[in-house]
Amino acid sequence: MEHGVTITAAEAATAFEPWLEPTDAELDAIDAEMPLILAAVDWLDARIITLDRTPTQVDEQRIRRARRRVLAARRDLANRTGTGLAGGAA
Repeated sequence: MEHGVTITAAEAATAFEPWLEPTDAELDAIDAEMPLILAAVDWLDARIITLDRTPTQVDEQRIRRARRRVLAARRDLANRTGTGLAGGAA
């Protein structure tokens, strides 16, 4: 079975070159944003649970709490970096 994808030896050898790795600055930026990322994942989890059923009061409370954690993480990140985040209120 032919998939139409061929990789040369040179492409395979350079697939893991050091210049393809994230820089220390990029890793630091990810670490700084990690509380926001985790809060957003919790919020999405809370919302996904209610997709196939009617949300209960406990579900609604979980969603509200998760959303407040996202907003608090966004605020903390914006205050730490001194810049605003895209997608927020003006």
